[in-house]
Amino acid sequence: MQSFTDNGSHVWTVQITVATIKRVQALVGVNLLDVLDSKSHLLEKLSTDPILLCDVLYAICKDQAESANVTDEQFGQALAGDVIDHATTALLQELADFFPAAKRQVLRKALTKLREVEEKSLQIASAQLDSPELQQQLEHLLQPAKT
Repeated sequence: MQSFTDNGSHVWTVQITVATIKRVQALVGVNLLDVLDSKSHLLEKLSTDPILLCDVLYAICKDQAESANVTDEQFGQALAGDVIDHATTALLQELADFFPAAKRQVLRKALTKLREVEEKSLQIASAQLDSPELQQQLEHLLQPAKT
């Protein structure tokens, strides 16, 4: 089982079972088994859409939330910043662990590739923001128009 700590210092345990997958499907309309289908882009969506991530995590942790008297809104309010990364990692690792060995291995490879692509994208964006060409373009745009 994986876990993450929200911004209110509450520890949430992420456990994926068949019952959990059925609950997420019923409450959120997301079939977590689609994570193995590259056409669904579910892996990418869970990694990049914090609203979807929050909804799925709340459905997974619903029993814990109800025991702690935490509403879905309160749950979402406690997910921000680095917590989103930690929660995403917990969810995706636990989801990989749900599958039998062969599928688990494929999903773990996909997770590794996704992390590499995200890291490379951030490096490229940072390099572009630091480039002298961008600075020159901004300065040119900010110059007053000649009349």
